[in-house]
Amino acid sequence: MRFAPPNPLRIADRASGLNALSVRSYNERLVLSLLLQNEGTSRMEIGEKTGLSAQTVSVIVRSLEQEGLVAKGEAQRGRVGPPTIPLSLNPEGAYAVGISFSYRKVDVVLIDFVGKVRFHRHLPLEMIGNDDQAHLLDLVGRAVADLPASLHGRIAGIGLAIPEGIESWAGLRNGTLLDPAALQARIEKQAGLPVFVQNDITAAAGGESMFGVAKPLSDYLFFYLGARLHSRLILNHQIYHGNSKVSFDVGILSLEEMLAARRQPTDALWERNSQWPDYGETFESWRRNCREKLVQSIEALSQFVDVGTVVLSSYAPVAVCQGICDDLGRALPDIHALAGGIEISPKAVGAASLPFSSRFMVK
Repeated sequence: MRFAPPNPLRIADRASGLNALSVRSYNERLVLSLLLQNEGTSRMEIGEKTGLSAQTVSVIVRSLEQEGLVAKGEAQRGRVGPPTIPLSLNPEGAYAVGISFSYRKVDVVLIDFVGKVRFHRHLPLEMIGNDDQAHLLDLVGRAVADLPASLHGRIAGIGLAIPEGIESWAGLRNGTLLDPAALQARIEKQAGLPVFVQNDITAAAGGESMFGVAKPLSDYLFFYLGARLHSRLILNHQIYHGNSKVSFDVGILSLEEMLAARRQPTDALWERNSQWPDYGETFESWRRNCREKLVQSIEALSQFVDVGTVVLSSYAPVAVCQGICDDLGRALPDIHALAGGIEISPKAVGAASLPFSSRFMVK
């Protein structure tokens, strides 16, 4: 997946440490990408799946082990010949910070090399603006400080997930506008780390592909259920979104408006990882609207692309996403609908995946 312009390929400088590794050889990236997708893969299996010679695989794996990016498992015995040793990415081999903006909050996460969230905090959106980003910068600093000092050199960078049109969002502090380029430059200067920028929905799709239920998938239709409903098409691991800003007004903001019209409480809708109360028929009506829009979108796309799998990601409760997926499966029996596997701020985790994708994985 291409999240940034391609870097020139070269063999990494082994003696200079992780922070100096801006690019890696294609074969190194290939092995790391394979281990991300297939935990516990042996050297022989790497050779079979990549076409690399046994000697080349051994040299690459040994180098990645020395850098701490790859870890050995326990030897598997019981087969003819020598025992096989499974290999996996070392969770402590690299870390990344992710920042994402949403309708009400700004999320900051720190993840390890296999996508586990090690730090998560959020700020109200109104605390961010061009005139005052101190709160956000402080939170980024706290995420980095959450790691032991000995691991700070293993932070690969910071990902920034920016929504379409955020420059003119009225919810920002004192009605000020936000300049993404200025924010990127300020974070880079203060943190001393490279910042990788991507559209927030595209970042969420990339995070689901790297760390969520979409890891084994090469082709699927991705939906993100936030304030509105957004989509991306993934074909052969490539995320397509064109120049369209299309979204659908059946998201959580729509549910909030329906509840408010009936004088029902809405605060739980925007609390991360909280369980929604029983909203009764209001919720059921909203869920039907959401399902109908998903069905329409899938049927429209199916005229051009054979859609077999759909992934629905959201920070809404897992049960909500799973219920919508069940509805979708009943409406379209030929579609395999999956609830996203990233529960803690999918867009922020997707943002944090950007440094990994740019620096370590095949694009």
